[in-house]
Amino acid sequence: MTIRKLWTYSMLALMVISCNKKEKQQNTPPNFKYLNYSKNVLNYIGEPKTKNDRSSLVFSDQGAWFGYCLKNTSSRELAHSGPFLMTQENGVWLSPALTRLHLSQNGKPISAVSSSIKEGEKYSLASHLQQEFTSNDFLITQQLVFLNEKTALHKTRVKNNSNQNQTIEYWLDGSLFKNDMELTYNRNLITITSNKSSAIGYIKLPKEMTSLIIKDTFNYETNKIQFTLPPNTEKEITFSHSFLFPSQTWKTEDKLIKKSEFDSVLKARKKIKNTELSSIFNNLNPQIHHEASPTIISKAHLTLQNNWRTPAGELKHAGLFPSYHYEWFHGFWSWDSWKHAVGLSFYNIDLAKDQIRAMYDYQQDNGFIIDCIYRDTLIEKHNTRDTKPPLSAWAVMNIYKKDKDLLFIKEMYPKILKYHNWWYKDRDFDGDGLCEYGSTDGSLVAAKWESGMDNAIRFDNSKLLQKNETTYSLNQESVDLNAYLYAEKIYLSEMAKLMKRSNEANKLKKDAHSIKLRIQEQFFDKHDGWFYDTSIDGSKFIKGEGSEGWTALWAKVASDEQAETVIKKMLDPTKFYTKVPFQTMSADHAKFDPLNGYWRGPNWLDQAYFGVKGLRNYGYHSEANAATLKILNGAEGLLKKGPSIRENYHPITGQGLHAKNFSWSAAHIMMLLTNEIY
Repeated sequence: MTIRKLWTYSMLALMVISCNKKEKQQNTPPNFKYLNYSKNVLNYIGEPKTKNDRSSLVFSDQGAWFGYCLKNTSSRELAHSGPFLMTQENGVWLSPALTRLHLSQNGKPISAVSSSIKEGEKYSLASHLQQEFTSNDFLITQQLVFLNEKTALHKTRVKNNSNQNQTIEYWLDGSLFKNDMELTYNRNLITITSNKSSAIGYIKLPKEMTSLIIKDTFNYETNKIQFTLPPNTEKEITFSHSFLFPSQTWKTEDKLIKKSEFDSVLKARKKIKNTELSSIFNNLNPQIHHEASPTIISKAHLTLQNNWRTPAGELKHAGLFPSYHYEWFHGFWSWDSWKHAVGLSFYNIDLAKDQIRAMYDYQQDNGFIIDCIYRDTLIEKHNTRDTKPPLSAWAVMNIYKKDKDLLFIKEMYPKILKYHNWWYKDRDFDGDGLCEYGSTDGSLVAAKWESGMDNAIRFDNSKLLQKNETTYSLNQESVDLNAYLYAEKIYLSEMAKLMKRSNEANKLKKDAHSIKLRIQEQFFDKHDGWFYDTSIDGSKFIKGEGSEGWTALWAKVASDEQAETVIKKMLDPTKFYTKVPFQTMSADHAKFDPLNGYWRGPNWLDQAYFGVKGLRNYGYHSEANAATLKILNGAEGLLKKGPSIRENYHPITGQGLHAKNFSWSAAHIMMLLTNEIY
């Protein structure tokens, strides 16, 4: 594709840039009550030192594959840090500041106030980033908002607060980290290309920027523009950054771009974010009151927003990364996706549905759903070695209960049923109606991964059994897997009933009843009062109390008597009722090691949620409410503004562990605090 064609496409994409003098409008601002809860709930302040610096959080929106930070509070630079590119490798910073604005009078820079920045002068909302600077004569406001998934708009408003005319010069410059990217220039459009990504970046400059110097392809500087501001008037300086994949076009948004202005775009984003947050807040469980609920809900919402990616490359539908912040989590995982979809269903039904579709796009002919998919398979190959626990029917029914879209049920039912049946064909080694985790390539590690609980102690002595060249099972039957499959039969039965397929609904319900009895009989140890995995023939328990034990309560497959004994241990402070309750294994086990054991002790909020939901399923509502508050209070930084939501937490100290900005943790926070359906 030629530079001329690329320029033509981008011209359609980018908002018409204006630098007109405007009188400030005195309209009464709308009341964005819920949006205001999101102010500074995550700390987006930071300045990357290298392209791989992951010390800062990144703000993005609308599924964009790039994001930004606010400059440090001591900085008076008129710029945003970044962008951080998720189009490139597994996430790199393109620049410390791709476009900086300079203002001067008589050859001297206009200085912002020298005192420390006050709260509110640099801040974030779910809708945008904003920073303000003041000098003796000027108020300077800089805002960043995403027009769409391809373009971020940057506007600086310079107001003359003095009582006399002010003559000012302004210009722009910027630089790249010295990597494989380079700059070229055509009229007032800068193009950024790389030999490591098919995505192309653009900087659209104000129209009066008629000349530009590019230094060694990594740095640029524009010509200087002079203007005069009368007292109490403003000038707006607007530019944009865009990053496009080859398949992306702008035809559907051409009219919007030509007619819209920055303020109208920002107002629309504020309205959308306020509506999304109000949808979550209006579903809060009134029995769980915490003064920090607005903070944690807003933080969870923003976490999912920042991990949202639109279709690109191999990803045919939109969905969420587990964490953009961790370089190996730039893809979609099946188990994560089902959980993300339930969280998204509280405020963005369309995205929730697409998250489900994204994984089913790669369903194989035999029904198998692969573990994870990536945009760029030159960087990471799709993982077809294993799948993940079957929770997609649970996710679909949660979505359906919110919007009653029968067409979505009809779309997903045959696909989920095919996947469900696959488990009994390829993961029931001895044909006894109870399934095992396994792999397609004969690797033991992939079989453990298939559980989602990679290095749990129950797999310490596991071995593989081969059925054929692509079908391997562990030599144990897992209680959680069969509980999930029981629940899935119930959900599929409900779907079949909605579609008036009564025979299928009745058969699924009958099969569910049969497996329920099998689970109660085989996996429950009456002596210990706990559900365990067993040997494949069901003759021996694989001991070690772990969170898989209360999956039977989440699925409502345990008897009342069994549930009572499990709950007694769950509420024991020496076992699971720790500072952050319901962790992955009992605190009194010899192998309990949260700091060194990914699934050998840390609290994962999905497992904690399954535990809380298990309590509710058997009528322990006050205990469930208390446990929820204990989880929120115990997990480090969860209720405070600034810190991100972590992948998991140390159950004894509350310390946040592993990846930051973790999507399924955020999704399950919403489930813990709301009136969830399932």
